[in-house]
Amino acid sequence: MSIALVILAAGKGTRMDSDLPKVLHKIGGAPLLHHAMLSASALEPERTIVVTGHGAELVEAAALDFDADAVAVRQDEQLGTAHAVRQAKQALAGFEGDVIVLYGDTPFISTDTLDAMRAARASNDVVVLGFQAADPGRYGRLVMEGNTLSRIVEYKDATDAERAVTLCNSGVVCADAETLLDLVDAVGNDNASGEYYLTDIVGIAGDRGLKSTAVTCDEAETIGINSRVELAAAEATFQARMRVSLMDSGVQMQAPDTVFLSFDTVIGRDAEIEPNVIFAPGVTVESGARIRAFSHLEGAHVSRGAIVGPFARLRPGAELAEQVHIGNFVEIKNARIDEGAKVNHLSYVGDAEVGARSNIGAGTITCNYDGVMKHKTTIGRDTFIGSNTMLVAPVTVGDAAMTATSTVVTRDVPEGAMAIGRADQVNKDGFARKLFSMLRAKKAKLGKG
Repeated sequence: MSIALVILAAGKGTRMDSDLPKVLHKIGGAPLLHHAMLSASALEPERTIVVTGHGAELVEAAALDFDADAVAVRQDEQLGTAHAVRQAKQALAGFEGDVIVLYGDTPFISTDTLDAMRAARASNDVVVLGFQAADPGRYGRLVMEGNTLSRIVEYKDATDAERAVTLCNSGVVCADAETLLDLVDAVGNDNASGEYYLTDIVGIAGDRGLKSTAVTCDEAETIGINSRVELAAAEATFQARMRVSLMDSGVQMQAPDTVFLSFDTVIGRDAEIEPNVIFAPGVTVESGARIRAFSHLEGAHVSRGAIVGPFARLRPGAELAEQVHIGNFVEIKNARIDEGAKVNHLSYVGDAEVGARSNIGAGTITCNYDGVMKHKTTIGRDTFIGSNTMLVAPVTVGDAAMTATSTVVTRDVPEGAMAIGRADQVNKDGFARKLFSMLRAKKAKLGKG
């Protein structure tokens, strides 16, 4: 059966105390909204509808950035969750299949849980996702009669017996599109808040002879983010899960609690990650590579057997081939480093290609920016770049060529040639003694004054 998603993302998130819409705050380098969309994307939804409100343009842009086919609809007045679902009515026109209602600030609902809800739909008209709460607090309670969900009771309206129930409501709902829209249209706002609550559809469904049930998941999946404290806790949960997942797949981490990962980090088996490494979005590390301590990677690809760090930085567009060595205090940006090449010390290589087996000496800089445009440096195979070389792009150094230490390269260097470009050294006999004597006398005079 076809599936559609309605993701509610209209809330302001007042407790965040932020100008940024709540669903755009990040976990693992990605907005909360993207996490919600990611878990559901495995269901291959026919339609994805994001209901926006506060900061609508920013939220809509983020939704389209994740899924160019997503449809955004606006809830100009935040009048409750049922009211929010109503805003998707036109976007669901002509759709025949099930709809799952998700929340943009609830990032951890798993694909397996959503599959379980879809399976339960085969014998139920409405399926609600619940969880057994360690501390039910003020959550809405799911009141079951056997396998049937008879009603959802808000804490403030619950009896003592109902408050003793530990099966709580996550807010996630699955129902046939026509049924869901008919039910939300029937929801009223005769309550203290004057809002239209999605939870009311269970009671309405029962009155109409429709059957509802609940599927349960681990409480950790249902965490909603309403404050920066909760955001930090969710980040910790995300990181812990990612570390365990990677180690279970064969990645070696010496101090996993010090390694920070992004939602899309990919690391192959037998790769070794040393302490205090940060993976920003867009990083792939192949099997057998080693990322040494205190390195930062973003938008980079590290091939099999490569070594990065310690204290290295790979910026977007860094592409390291097999057996490449990138050493301490080296920065690589938008550059391909071919097989077996080495950039071991204190260098910047940006907007460049470095050929196989070439060696880049300490202190080398590709001078890629003229203040307006970026320019490319091309270094051939088996080439030796002497320490403290400045490569003023655009420039090419041919295969098996070399540059002398402290050379400023402003013209192409032919294959097999050696480039030397530095001022002649002049020695002035006795000048150092005279200069130091003069400076010390000046210092002494100033001290007396």
